[in-house]
Amino acid sequence: MVLVTIYEELVPPVPKIFRSQDLVVIFNRCFLKPFNTRLEGGGEEPLYLPAKSDGNARIIFREDYFSSGLHEISHWCIAGNERRKVEDYGYWYAPDGRSPEQQQLFETAEIKPQALEWIFNRACGYRFNISADNLMAGMGVSEVFKQHILEQAKKYCKNGMSPRAMIFASALADFYGIASFLCADDYDLEQL
Repeated sequence: MVLVTIYEELVPPVPKIFRSQDLVVIFNRCFLKPFNTRLEGGGEEPLYLPAKSDGNARIIFREDYFSSGLHEISHWCIAGNERRKVEDYGYWYAPDGRSPEQQQLFETAEIKPQALEWIFNRACGYRFNISADNLMAGMGVSEVFKQHILEQAKKYCKNGMSPRAMIFASALADFYGIASFLCADDYDLEQL
């Protein structure tokens, strides 16, 4: 017993490797057949394309960025049936360089997706980075935005998430060996 403890202290844990290809495999195993939706990396920009009569809907995330994959999946998990029939779910988007008013609209639309993304990050042990997505305008993440994301993440933990979000988060937790990711007390502002 003592020998095991000493050995464990001497040998550092094996770091987890976060590969976007693993996200693709996990997502596609969960949703390709039942939802006719495929996750793909390698995009210049993130994009959701609804299914055409001859194929699958496609969630395309930026290049091979793990965090971009989790973010785009969070949008898909929130989108209802009608939104999933429209390119990019029919959402308004203004590119980097938004005005303060446009930034406020962006933050309002991003509360739920980023809260869900945070839960996905916890489900795989990956560090979540909140995004204001407005570097050119020099606006960082507002404290109000952080507070709203925290409140929404706690609501998801206490009240549940959509079935698709729960399926995906559970699949991540299984793959990465995470025992718990839905404890509201584990989420706090200092992590943002």
